Amino acid sequence: MKRPIVMIGVGEMGGVFARGILRTGHPVIPVTRDMDMQVVADKYPDPLLALVAVAENDLHSVLKSLPAAWHGCLGLLQNELLPRDWLKYDYINPTVISVWFEKKKGQDHKVLIPSPAFGPQADFLVDALAKLEIPARSLLSADALLDELVIKNVYILTTNICGLVTQGNVDDLWNNHQDLARTIANEVIDIQQWLTGHTFDREKLVQGMLEGINGDLQHMCMGRSAPARLARAIQQAEEAGLAVPRMREISQQ
Repeated sequence: MKRPIVMIGVGEMGGVFARGILRTGHPVIPVTRDMDMQVVADKYPDPLLALVAVAENDLHSVLKSLPAAWHGCLGLLQNELLPRDWLKYDYINPTVISVWFEKKKGQDHKVLIPSPAFGPQADFLVDALAKLEIPARSLLSADALLDELVIKNVYILTTNICGLVTQGNVDDLWNNHQDLARTIANEVIDIQQWLTGHTFDREKLVQGMLEGINGDLQHMCMGRSAPARLARAIQQAEEAGLAVPRMREISQQ
């Protein structure tokens, strides 16, 4: 039998990955929030991958308590993810995928653009998603992964925060409110540069965001998490000493 894949979190997104993984012939070992991870790790100490598919707000509690046996095979797929999130717990080389498809309850997955992945099991995740005809691609370096994670963050934060104002889809945002989108994107990039300690090509990030926008022009800007994302961005800006005046104006409104 092929080595198992531990799936920590079996919600909508975890379910998609589990289906693809099962089609590769690897068994999937689910871990739900009411299960003791250590008990599961004692039974399955050597999985090919321990893929964390929990919500962003639950990520750090999982990373903090991840059994030692799984430290060397960690996989991550959360939104708003950056290297600091795993380096905080001394995870050195996880497999990370920046997910560019969505899965909502009662609906099949919808792809925007191919999802980039990097790490020891990046090719495996690409193959698993291919079983579901979900496009993904392996990256060649950690620097390329950082660029991709920041592009995704710029897309998510810019569209969500702008959506609090425009109340429309990404097509409307870019074609009718591009000044707003670029202003918020630049404030988001300021925060991302502080969070990562890197300086990025701003226009390259904006063009990456635009590729995501063009991948699904009808995608609604504002999800349920938009207010929380705005509050979190402002908090990070305060820690960094950044002004982010347009974000603050939206928050006050």
